[in-house]
Amino acid sequence: MLEKHTDNSTASSTPIVAIVGRPNVGKSTLFNRLCRDRRALVDDTPGITRDRLIAQVTWSERSFYLVDTGGIEEGEGETPIKIQVRQRAQMAVEEADLVIFLADGKEGVHPGDTTVVDLLRRSNKPVLYAANKIDGPEQESATYEFYGLGLERIFPISAAHGYGLRDMMDTLVEMLPPGTAEPGEARGIRVAIIGRPNVGKSSLLNRILGSERVLVSDMPGTTRDAIDVSLTLNDQAYLLIDTPGIRRRSKTREKLEKFSVLKALKSIDRCQVAVLLLDGSEGVTAQDVRIAGYIHERGRGAVVVINKWDLVQKDPKKVAEFTDSVAEALKYMPYAPQLRVSALTGKRVSNLLPILNTVYSQYCLRVQTAALNEVLAAAVSRHEPPMRGSRRTKILYGVQVSTKPPTFVLFVSHPAAIHFSYQRYLTNQIRKAFSLDLTPLRLVFRKRGGRREKKKR
Repeated sequence: MLEKHTDNSTASSTPIVAIVGRPNVGKSTLFNRLCRDRRALVDDTPGITRDRLIAQVTWSERSFYLVDTGGIEEGEGETPIKIQVRQRAQMAVEEADLVIFLADGKEGVHPGDTTVVDLLRRSNKPVLYAANKIDGPEQESATYEFYGLGLERIFPISAAHGYGLRDMMDTLVEMLPPGTAEPGEARGIRVAIIGRPNVGKSSLLNRILGSERVLVSDMPGTTRDAIDVSLTLNDQAYLLIDTPGIRRRSKTREKLEKFSVLKALKSIDRCQVAVLLLDGSEGVTAQDVRIAGYIHERGRGAVVVINKWDLVQKDPKKVAEFTDSVAEALKYMPYAPQLRVSALTGKRVSNLLPILNTVYSQYCLRVQTAALNEVLAAAVSRHEPPMRGSRRTKILYGVQVSTKPPTFVLFVSHPAAIHFSYQRYLTNQIRKAFSLDLTPLRLVFRKRGGRREKKKR
């Protein structure tokens, strides 16, 4: 039996902008310029920035992911490396919401530019065209020949010196797609199952959806190939977001599923609880750690599911090694519960949705202000805040300002005096008092304005 849903509430999905072009036209220079410009604020996300190809940038209050790609070149001297770089660039174009085509304005039109422009036209993606290495208005005439490619407008810019970037970026912001409509609370808990190829995503999903008590319906997802699956179990609704491996048969394509950080970023942005699926037989990889870091920084609820545990549990040495490696790799998110399953046999898979319910319940919890301040007073009496010079730092009061995740603002006499260790102590006290052990939790310290500050206002 299928259960159809409609919902009008919305949530925003961050667009992706890819920079493409031939080698040595200045793509990385443009990427670095936008990432460090005072008007382009970059989110230094742990794990993601290690890739050095993806950054979250905000320009004129619009945020987007900026992706630097390798140079696209074709012709003589094809090598496996050139082919791989081209394929990755083409994948970035497929997943992007908008593309910046960058050419070398000093060199003029190159046959390779024609190849890239043709590729972009076939992609049917909105494209912003720019000619780089134009250092001032006196050099803009060098860009005129690019109109021979059939372009309506090409921006003369200098990625190295910043010339023309403001006009280009203002136009880029106007071209970004509006926020994507997302299912709201009536659709249930938004869940993203994320993992590398062959870790068992499809097998896990089939086990979840195979229950006779589950009511399933499918709907178009935000990407061409992925779909969202709405299901209800024991009166609790869920929405599995951008689900790979579940296809309408008429739309199934004979191609390998390629894991993409970009797809993972989009899914994490849309979800409320992320299920990070690991392969117990392989251990924790660098890619797993990157995605876990992003889940943590975005403040999403998380469940770490270790699949293929039936291949590990028979060897006590492997069990110990894997347990230690997970603890070390994910030590910054100790709140994320771990579940060891076998999607092949179905062992412990039935525990996943109840755990998701508990995580989501804590993720949405709101604490009364009076109860919060009672906990803070008791915590301070047991362990006083640090000194600032000859005076003791005072915690005046606290208030919860939001949920998803629970976020608390504590007004103190000297925020800078609060050491990380004391912040962790207070966080643990709040977790313990309100049973918030399975959710990310944010603690912000602010200085309360005194009488002098109020008079100045």
